[in-house]
Amino acid sequence: MQTWQLPQHIADILPERARQLESVKEQILALFRVHGFELVHPPLMEYSDSLLTHIDEGLSLKTIRVPDQLSGRQLGIRADITPQVARIDAHLLSHNQGINRLCYSGSMLHAKPDGLLATREPYQTGAELYGYAGTAADIELIDLMIKSLKLGGINNAILSLGHLGVFRALAQAANLQENQSRQLLATMQNKDREAVRDLAKSWQLDDIWTNALATLPELYGGRDILQAAKQRLPQLTAVSQAIDVLEQVCHAFPHQAVHIDFAEVRVDNYHTGLLYAAYAPEHHDAVARGGRYDGLGEYFGRSRPATGFSFDLRVFGAYLAASSRPEAVRVALADYAQAIEKINELREQGICVVVDYGMNDNSGSLKRLQKQGDEWILV
Repeated sequence: MQTWQLPQHIADILPERARQLESVKEQILALFRVHGFELVHPPLMEYSDSLLTHIDEGLSLKTIRVPDQLSGRQLGIRADITPQVARIDAHLLSHNQGINRLCYSGSMLHAKPDGLLATREPYQTGAELYGYAGTAADIELIDLMIKSLKLGGINNAILSLGHLGVFRALAQAANLQENQSRQLLATMQNKDREAVRDLAKSWQLDDIWTNALATLPELYGGRDILQAAKQRLPQLTAVSQAIDVLEQVCHAFPHQAVHIDFAEVRVDNYHTGLLYAAYAPEHHDAVARGGRYDGLGEYFGRSRPATGFSFDLRVFGAYLAASSRPEAVRVALADYAQAIEKINELREQGICVVVDYGMNDNSGSLKRLQKQGDEWILV
């Protein structure tokens, strides 16, 4: 085995792509800033208990663990930044009883990739809002998500909506156990109504709940599917409230392409209600995901309503225009010491100046800094 080979689903980011991603990252963080979101930098690694690995099975399977040689405790390399931000809101920013708007951008590691084409080192970027339970906060975050995608070159994203409240209301009414709910959710992902029905019948559920659960995989489509849901689902308060939230979001984005799926629940276990995601043409999976996760901070000492989204910054590489290296100015090595004041002046103006060692380089510079009379000028 060659020692320089990287692990599977791990890759370097080379100069052109790195320029693209850093540039769009700066623009997105600036966008977050003007919308009132403060930047935080959680650590790449902390004690695994703090990463919610023991209460979220999906997150636990993604998390790489190592022993801490200082404390003897188990460390985890983060597989998701959202729980870390929830910890910051609940613990380090607990003095603020109002709204906290927080954002972040950083690498995380997965023990296994999410798919055949997925990286194990996503560069997760996102924004979270804590302290307000109303749908207006979700709408604010969805709007920010769509604006972020446009900065990343994705102008025709489809907004996908779902709501965990519908399934959970039906599961509660049918008296499902937690393990039954998880099994049923997994079955629903294949959109196989009969498989859902057979599973519900095997548990001897009442027909009203068996039929309602088997209906969920069929309730997907455009905005008009909400009316169908009202007609076909049982009249439970929680179901009506969830549909009302979906209607509010649809009304807030009248010109946005929307897809609604009542069986779309492929999220981390900590989500609690409205789910939103964005899909782009010619991409195999969602380019951004988010949703409401009220109460996640309770584990860290403060339960708060919360909503937020995130995306892998690397995804934008396929949508951004090619990036060329900024033009550089060359200065001969023999002239460097004499020209240092002029060089510093140019660099302070944002102009790239490189030393010419008399060899080919990749600077692409066409201009030179030369002395004419008493002045250094660009030639």
